[in-house]
Amino acid sequence: MTELPEGTEHHRYLIIGAGPAGLQLSYYLQQAGSDYLTLERATSPGEFFRRFPRHRRLISLNKVHTTSTDPEIRLRWDWNSLLHEPADLPFSDYSREYFPNADDLVRYLGDFARHHQLAIRYDTTVERVEKTDDGFLVRAGGRLLHADCVVVAAGWGPPNVPDVRGIEHAVGYEDMSTDPADYAGQRVLILGKGNSGFETASAILGHAAMIHLASPRPMRLAWNTKHPGDVRGHHGAVLDSYQFKTLHAVLDCVIDEIRPVGDKYEVHLTYTHADGETAVMEYETVLRCTGFAMDTSMFAENCRPARVPSGRLPATRTDWQSVDVDGLYFAGTLAQDRDFKKASSAFIDGFRYNLRTLTALLRERYEDAPLPYEKVEADAEALTGVVLDRVNWSSALWTQFEFLCDVIVVDPGAGGARHYQDLPEDHAVERFGGESHYYTFSLRWGREAYVDVFAVERHPQPDRAAESAFIHPVVRRYRGGELVEELHLLEDLLAEWRRPDRHVQPLLDFFAADLGR
Repeated sequence: MTELPEGTEHHRYLIIGAGPAGLQLSYYLQQAGSDYLTLERATSPGEFFRRFPRHRRLISLNKVHTTSTDPEIRLRWDWNSLLHEPADLPFSDYSREYFPNADDLVRYLGDFARHHQLAIRYDTTVERVEKTDDGFLVRAGGRLLHADCVVVAAGWGPPNVPDVRGIEHAVGYEDMSTDPADYAGQRVLILGKGNSGFETASAILGHAAMIHLASPRPMRLAWNTKHPGDVRGHHGAVLDSYQFKTLHAVLDCVIDEIRPVGDKYEVHLTYTHADGETAVMEYETVLRCTGFAMDTSMFAENCRPARVPSGRLPATRTDWQSVDVDGLYFAGTLAQDRDFKKASSAFIDGFRYNLRTLTALLRERYEDAPLPYEKVEADAEALTGVVLDRVNWSSALWTQFEFLCDVIVVDPGAGGARHYQDLPEDHAVERFGGESHYYTFSLRWGREAYVDVFAVERHPQPDRAAESAFIHPVVRRYRGGELVEELHLLEDLLAEWRRPDRHVQPLLDFFAADLGR
């Protein structure tokens, strides 16, 4: 045991940050009766959203009107509510707009924390996190705390500044003016082709004389990638203006240098797809919209976590734990490296489900609480019912497509099967790698490289379900860590997978044949 200084405060879990992820995890641990404390440097929750996005319009959907009255299904299109039961504090009570204002989210997060009386200590900056033999010492707000486990839910830290000669002449997204009139008549270069870049371009489109958005790689359009963090359709006016010859442009290029010349900037660039062509362009303003990075300044040398190659995010194991610091976990937007640019772990509508699972994994490790599961009959009819009930109802599988899955472990000795919900598929394969017979099922998109995603040739025959382009159920059979069989069920426009010929019978046949071996 580590010898602790007198007066050291102890908690089983310390959560750093009271943004959406910190609040969601706090809620789950509180509901479980766990010993936790959340530390927040600001005076209230959601500090990041008091400033960002700069133009105050969120890209998270708030679809208030749906055809379903089921609260679980409605969550599929409510990307801002935190999970809680009873669901008496929905985000739709704070905004009816499809793309809400960030100020509404700030109000919601503050009310959520107060409504549930979460154990949050505000005005408490975490200065140092050190690893000990049996946990962590955390220096915060002039006090010393000890914890068995630390979960970092602090969100983004400093801006991500690319290594470009003269980058100091670019005004950062965090500091730029949001008054479109300040760019009237100017030639503006925006570094970055993500949503912050397009948000900025959209805001000044009717004022700037010329807007160029630049990055080395092609932009990723959300309707192609299915990832909500890629460029969204409501920025289409910027793309229209490029194609309609207004001199606004989207450039794939490397910025070699930004050089001030008088009251302008000469920008030297090399085009990515033009046989090495170079150019020198003149702009009155250069804006940097290249995202943010993780803040590692709080970590002592003995627990500074490894990061992904870009350095912007921590590298995590299949349970959201640091790959090299035992007991250090990450939550929220920082915990997205394993489904980066795929599912929604960077956003509330994704990580709220991840954190429900993380709570179960933490309690299993630190409180000896078994990972929950349900016992089901190991016959074709029962398993078909389990799969179809879940894929037609679960908002977790819907939102965290291709990442979270349910698992059915067949146990011949016990004469049945165990059904686990909402596990990352890589964690499920790692966890049940010693089992000879188990299934995962999840929702997946077709991943063909379609020439036009709005003109896809469809083949509505059950035996061609693997060619489905829209989201659809996929069942996988594993033996140990080996994937041995996969069944796709046909896509459906209304996401209702209940048709006897297209969904029920193919799944019955699959399980009957497999269980009979």
